[in-house]
Amino acid sequence: MSHTSRRRPLTALLPALLALLALWDLRQELQLLADHFTLSGLAFALRAHPLAVLVLILQPSLWRRYRRG
Repeated sequence: MSHTSRRRPLTALLPALLALLALWDLRQELQLLADHFTLSGLAFALRAHPLAVLVLILQPSLWRRYRRG
């Protein structure tokens, strides 16, 4: 087995890992929004965690990119 074939499955998991980390970063905001949703709460979550939100928005693109290998 070559070195690149061993590495490919690990990189295929990268989008899932990024999504889990983004959700972990947003966990308190999501809990607050689930308890009492307001537009100002949503706006705060988007402003306070731009990287996590961007990672979640870009998930389809990340899955396509890393599944190809």
